[in-house]
Amino acid sequence: MSEEEKNTAAVAAEAKTNEAGNTPVHILTHKDLLISWLRWICWAQRCYNYERMMGLGFCQAISNVLEKLFPKKEDLEAALTRHMRFYNTENNWGAMVLGISCALEEERALGHDVDTSVIDNMKNALMGPLAGIGDSVTQSIVKVILLGIAIDLTTQGNAMGPIIYIVGFTVYCLIVSYTMFFSGYKMGRQAVIKLLSSDMAKSVTGAMKIVSMMVIGALAAGNIRVTTLIQGTFGKSPVVLQKVLDSILPKMLPLLLLCLVMYWLKGRQKSAVYVLVMLFVIGFAFSFIHVLG
Repeated sequence: MSEEEKNTAAVAAEAKTNEAGNTPVHILTHKDLLISWLRWICWAQRCYNYERMMGLGFCQAISNVLEKLFPKKEDLEAALTRHMRFYNTENNWGAMVLGISCALEEERALGHDVDTSVIDNMKNALMGPLAGIGDSVTQSIVKVILLGIAIDLTTQGNAMGPIIYIVGFTVYCLIVSYTMFFSGYKMGRQAVIKLLSSDMAKSVTGAMKIVSMMVIGALAAGNIRVTTLIQGTFGKSPVVLQKVLDSILPKMLPLLLLCLVMYWLKGRQKSAVYVLVMLFVIGFAFSFIHVLG
């Protein structure tokens, strides 16, 4: 038996003796977990393919943990093979599944009653819900807010636009994925149950959706330039329709145009190409007859 195998066996024996006293014993160090998290956040989608999706990336991220927990070659091979199966989730929020997997694999190495099917079923059951939360927050909220700010600054000739987007999104990914990974490891099997059973996720998602809608509205008001050229006289007083609309609701026409685009995309399920062509036709026609400017 090698020295590493002796150390692992000793730790497992110590865990069993301390189990009655509820003394927590761990094989994995913070450094081991940190390496696993860094591998996940940097290379989770390496070798991304239709057969296993992120399976290879997940296996590579947890490989250093498995090497320490299972020094025997046959045990390590079996564990790596299990974690190379189909897996797909959102990188940042899905890091919690990796953290839980590390905790369960450690429990199994310590001799606790954790079957491999429990780990596999946990991954299959949780990757979908966390992907749903992650995609909703990351793709639909965070990216929309950051892109709205970045595009507005860039169109004004400010070089800080792309810098703010890159730095902001990088900070978001690092903070969220780190928090989710180590929360999953510390709480183990109860991590996602506690998260999804509370109202915290719903409250945060709802608040961020409101903020994203505000950003979209500000972006539309500042970048969609639609005015009407209609004017005439009412009695003996000249009337400019654009001034009347502004007095009722500033930026009314850009708002109506945005609502029309959203109706085509969401309500009528039209493609982006269809919307662009229709906007071109409407813009050309109404400009030609001097209705819009």
